[in-house]
Amino acid sequence: MTTVKPKILLVDDDPDLLRLLSIRLQGGGYGVTAVGGAEAALSQVAVSTPDVVITDLRMGGMDGMSLFESLQKKHPALPVIILTAHGTIPDAVAATQRGVSGYLTKPFDGKALIDQVEKALQFGGKASTGTADNAWRTEIITRSPDMEAILAKARLVAGSDASVMIFGESGSGKEMLARAIHKASPRAGQPFVAVNCGAIPEQLLESELFGHVKGAFTGAASDYKGLFQAAGRGTVFLDEIGDMPLPLQVKLLRVLQEREVRPIGSTQSVKVDVRIISATHRNLEDAIKAATFREDLYYRLHVVALSLPSLSQRREDIPVLANHFLKTLAARYGKTLNGFAQDAMEVLIRHTWPGNVRELYNVVEQAVALATTPIISPALLESAIRGEMGDLSSFESARFEFERDYLAKLLKITNGNVTQAARLAKRNRTEFYKLLQRHHLNPSMFKPVAEVQR
Repeated sequence: MTTVKPKILLVDDDPDLLRLLSIRLQGGGYGVTAVGGAEAALSQVAVSTPDVVITDLRMGGMDGMSLFESLQKKHPALPVIILTAHGTIPDAVAATQRGVSGYLTKPFDGKALIDQVEKALQFGGKASTGTADNAWRTEIITRSPDMEAILAKARLVAGSDASVMIFGESGSGKEMLARAIHKASPRAGQPFVAVNCGAIPEQLLESELFGHVKGAFTGAASDYKGLFQAAGRGTVFLDEIGDMPLPLQVKLLRVLQEREVRPIGSTQSVKVDVRIISATHRNLEDAIKAATFREDLYYRLHVVALSLPSLSQRREDIPVLANHFLKTLAARYGKTLNGFAQDAMEVLIRHTWPGNVRELYNVVEQAVALATTPIISPALLESAIRGEMGDLSSFESARFEFERDYLAKLLKITNGNVTQAARLAKRNRTEFYKLLQRHHLNPSMFKPVAEVQR
């Protein structure tokens, strides 16, 4: 089991109290970061998301309640404990009614402090006794606060059977997040079954999901249980749910309502007990308006929504992901690679990554496969990115490249005969020569070798 110390962020404008709290919490086995005000706390959270925040209620500048409200906007699952003097207990009680995890009255003893922290950690989905079990999310590599906030929500929802819908662009890691939720859930010991609803023809998708009996249709040579039954008491992941045909949406809704499936050709239904996680890159609200997605199914699947940011929205993850992929792929290809040149890493950071994490992986893999030196060069990555259909060129750049390639092709066909090439291009000779000069193309470069030597 991978364990790390839970991270506690302390916020107080009293240096002596900060020091005392730090000593007690570090003695309890926690990692502690202490700051002297709410503004500094928000900056710290932007760098690294803690597991619990402990803040004084009354501070100069932004107070503890304002800090809590600011944190809630981006990190609604982050537990916050309020420290309060005896005279402000009513304010602290009111704060708990607005979502604060708990409060401590000053002065407080060490046991009360640890008890409150443990309670907050359990609320946040962390293990008690000073360790945090991160085995469920080991495949998700990030240092993005936005991603950490999503993972915190995912850890919370994992303990329930609530249906989860994951939104995100293609390649952003929707299936990986679904697997992580499954691993963190009570169903972790059962199968995780994934199906791409857009990749299977409609006539086969129903059989794939719900099964069929022998002879139900041509080619049904034996009974087939289908993925809902195959999942047992595990999790079914319906990827690209927005591509599911309407007739199957009706049947899926019935499965969710009645918790049973009826295989094609069968007269009997079979009870199922599975957790549903779905994902899409589409805007399903637009699909509902266009009558291509059922509203009632949407609300059945959309109990909890998680929206993954694109890779371009979490650029701080690009270096850590790229280095992780490099290490993994170098071992697979049996190569000794020491890393990326500084300019090469800048190429990765600047790229727009329309294919997200999947595209980054593919680019690094191509660079590793073609690398002939221990350091990955910028040119190697630029070549790989072009091969991945990365950034679109500007119109002027694309036209310039087309003209150059087109002119070179004409001169190859005509062996450097400008008159013939101009005629094929339906341009007059003078205009054609100007185009050649613009692109630094010399007709003699395309003449046969024997002709040039004469």
